[in-house]
Amino acid sequence: MTRYSRLYYYTILGAIGGLISWQVSNILGLSFLQNVYLSEVVVGGLIGLCIGLLIGLSEGLARRSPVYALRAGLTSGGLGLAAGALGLPLAEGAFQWLGGEIWSRALGWGLFGLLLGLGVGVTTGSQLWKPALGGLLGGALGGALLEAARVRLADPLAGKALGLSLLGAAVGAFIALVVLLLSRAWLEVTSGKLKGSEFILDKFIKASGPSAYIGSSALKADIVLPDPDIAPQHAMLKGADQHMLLKDMSRAGTFVNNRKIEQAQLGDRNKLRLGNTELVYHERR
Repeated sequence: MTRYSRLYYYTILGAIGGLISWQVSNILGLSFLQNVYLSEVVVGGLIGLCIGLLIGLSEGLARRSPVYALRAGLTSGGLGLAAGALGLPLAEGAFQWLGGEIWSRALGWGLFGLLLGLGVGVTTGSQLWKPALGGLLGGALGGALLEAARVRLADPLAGKALGLSLLGAAVGAFIALVVLLLSRAWLEVTSGKLKGSEFILDKFIKASGPSAYIGSSALKADIVLPDPDIAPQHAMLKGADQHMLLKDMSRAGTFVNNRKIEQAQLGDRNKLRLGNTELVYHERR
């Protein structure tokens, strides 16, 4: 998916995740727990699991990789579970401590969104603080909308359903929006099965950071391109703070601006070719 379509899918799937968590919590009847904070831990964990799982799965589905979808979904869902189990009790605690002010619950939902954003950041090429910031803003706004819906709608079930949908949508939208606005480098696929997809490279830019492997194997590569002429680990991207280096690791070769390279420094709008797949490197100073 592109960075712009990610905004759409994160928003929609976040809202769907909120709806699913509402329905499942109603079916399981989690409200029978007498301890309000224990109930908040269970319900919050369920909300975070559903929203995180849906957002994480979207990354793998967009890349047409079931393995990546499973890995991203489990990672985001697991951290979402922890985020909800921690964030919702804190929201309730802030609500009680501040004398029942509705807006105070948004503080806990902000923490929920921050942790969920970290989970999303682990499975993408963005620097962790960017989706975390987006999650914090989205969680605080979504939490305020959730509490407003619960208070203003006469039907408590409808209020909870609408509120959780708005929460999931806000968290997903702000995670994608902050990453979109602050992205520094990305690869755009211009031909092949993933034409139109974009891979963010921000967390690989620093010289002290990790390297990004490009290849056809979801188990061996960070950027997975479904092309039979691309090796499982075809090339490696390494950051050098001010620019990125591309190193060939294949027998078939890697090309930059139609020139076969062993290693090359990338510049904005450079054209890459691996196998039958073409990409464009984008860089924002």
